[in-house]
Order: sequence, then C-alpha cells, then structure tokens
Amino acid sequence: MALANLPDITLDDVRAAARVIGDAVRHTPTLHSATLSKLAGCEIYLKFENLQFTASFKERGALNKLSSLTPQERKRGVAAMSAGNHAQGVAYHAGRLGIPATIVMPEGTPFVKVKHTKAFGARVVLEGATLAESFARAKEIAAAENLVFVHPYDDAKIIAGQGTVALELLADVPDVDTLVVPIGGGGLISGVAIAAKGLKPGIDIYGVEAKMYPSMYDVLKQADLPCAGQTIAEGIAVKEPGAITRRIVDALVKDVLLVREDEIESAVATLLEIEKTVVEGAGAAAYAAVAANPEIFRGKKVGLILSGGNIDMRLLSNVILRELMREGRILSLIVEIEDRPGWLAKITTLVGEAGGNIIDVSHNRMMPDMPVKSADLGMTIEARDSEHAAEIKDALKAAGFILRQPYSPA
Repeated sequence: MALANLPDITLDDVRAAARVIGDAVRHTPTLHSATLSKLAGCEIYLKFENLQFTASFKERGALNKLSSLTPQERKRGVAAMSAGNHAQGVAYHAGRLGIPATIVMPEGTPFVKVKHTKAFGARVVLEGATLAESFARAKEIAAAENLVFVHPYDDAKIIAGQGTVALELLADVPDVDTLVVPIGGGGLISGVAIAAKGLKPGIDIYGVEAKMYPSMYDVLKQADLPCAGQTIAEGIAVKEPGAITRRIVDALVKDVLLVREDEIESAVATLLEIEKTVVEGAGAAAYAAVAANPEIFRGKKVGLILSGGNIDMRLLSNVILRELMREGRILSLIVEIEDRPGWLAKITTLVGEAGGNIIDVSHNRMMPDMPVKSADLGMTIEARDSEHAAEIKDALKAAGFILRQPYSPA
C-alpha cells in the first residue's frame, strides 16, 4: 500500500505525544542481552515496557488520549474495554487527571489485572466471554451514560502515544536495524512503525501474534486461520484488528510471524531465568518469535519490545513448572514396587546416589489391574537437565524397577 494512503498519523504526532506524556510515563530502559544474543544468533536489545508503573506500554496511548479531552468530556468521564493492560493504563491516568473511568473487562481476565484496575479507582464491569462481547458492552455503556469511549488501539491519539516506545528505543540504541513487536489490535506496532520508519526508513519491522489468534496475519495474507482458544497471551488475543492499524501494518511492517503456546511459555520462562524480568505472554511473544525463527534474524541488531508484565502468579508458577518438565529438569514417573517395608527407602537411595532430588512422592495401592501386594509409587524428581533425568531413570531400571507411564515432554 502506498504511504500516501496511510491515515494521517505522522512522526510529528508521535513526537507531540512524547511531549504530552512527559515524565508521567517512564522512559523505560533498552538493554543489550549478551546471553539471549548468543542463544538467538543475533544482537538482542530488550525494551522493558514491563517496568512501567502499570507494567505495560498501554499507559502511553491512554495518557495521550485522555490529555486530548475537553474539560466537558473529562467531567463526563470515559469508558474503555480491555483484557487488562489498556484498562489499567486508562484507570491509572484517569485517576491522576480526575476523570471518572468505567472499564469493561472479559469474564476470564486474569485476577491480577482486575484487582489493579479497581485499585486505580475505576468502575470495573466484568461482562462478556470474549473481547468482542466486552467491546460491545463498553460501547453501550458509553452511549447510555454519555461517556467518551477510549479505544484500545484504533485511535490516532492512542497510536501516536504507543509510538513513543520507538522514539525512546532508537534514541537509546540508534543502530538497531530490526524491531519485533507483539500485535493484538495493532496499536503498538502501528505507532512504533510510524515513528521508526520516520526516523530510519530502512529499518525492518516484524509483528508477532499468538498462533491461536492470527487476526492481523489473516488480514494481510488473505488467510482464514481460526482465532479461538485459551492462550497465555490474552493481551494480544484479538479476533479483529483495527481498521486504521491494519492499513499501517500493511504499509510499514515487513511480515507478521506466528508463535505457538509452548514457544511463548518458553520465552516467559527464559526471560525470567536469564534476564530476571517478569513478562506476561504477550510481552514474551517478540522473543518467542526470534527464538523460533533464527534464520530471519541471524546477524541482525534486533530491538524487542517486552510490552507488559501483568501475569497471574499462579499462571506464572505453572509456566515455570511446565518449562522445567520440557527441559527435563523436573521428571515425573511411576515406579511399580512391592508393597512392603524398605522399598521406598531403596528407591530414594538410588535416586539420591544418581544425584536426583525427590520433590514429591505418592503411593497408589488401589489399581485394580495390579496384584494386591504391589503398588504404584509416583515420584517427582528434580534433575540438572534431560541427560541427567535419563541417567536417573537408567539407574532405577538397572536396579530392576519397572517404570510405568513415565512423563514425556511434548
């Protein structure tokens, strides 16, 4: 698409947004990661938007939009729809500016995002099984109560505000030649693309979507992949991208990549372990895409936007455990034993001598297809890596034990 056909949002608009939001939004650091660079085969620079006060880039667009309202509009208040991060950005800055805010959130929104949105003083309405249903409800409330609807992505002020991420990133690391940006409705990547291409016309920009929600991918490639399911990246689980944003992405973004759920989970765990930073699924999508497509990014200087860090603690713990199991660092297996004294001690001694750490043990004597004098011993064992896990299993087998239904990572 020709640049002349783009919506009237320019680099100057992004610069104006930067002046508006000023110090009310944090200039987050962009840091080089030597370890991730080595793993990915390219130079990786991380933009830590998860370090914003509300742990998401969404503050930028929200504040830019709220600051543009007339005194009468501010007095009436605003309504918004969000799975969490836009909600928190609107609620926080509306509270700062004395603007009443009503936020409609899908019923399955992570508790931490609901909790924080309420804590910022917004009225939260949990309604709708999907973002589309919540969107419709938010529009109804805005119309009924004469509120200004603050769109999460398809708005010029929102897009310009999000573009300030790129201004900061390129000011801190001007020689970056590639940016990788998560896509939900497209507000972030649109603003980033306008700013980055305005500053460096030759820069390459890649978008990333969860494979379960390839809405922008479908639009750009005339594909018909389904958008459905429970994704860890609920922040980018959007079934219909914006009308404005799809035009910008079509014109300025080189490609849109899709990442699987296990790839996103691994990225969350990797960023936590290596960078000691907590990111949500959407925030980890950019690194997941680079790790999954080394041939695209090899040798390049790549800026990754860690767009948010609002992840439920229980979900994060599950992600960590699942990744440890995939890596073989946690081994789950069942050992068939004789149900008599001394056998548990014998097995634990073997595991200990092999260097394993037993985390959990359970007995099952009620299997109807087993002899009554036998039992299943379930064990969860910590190992150094997959090779060490295999050594532990081999030690048990060499001692004559039968391993039943050993866990096998996907």
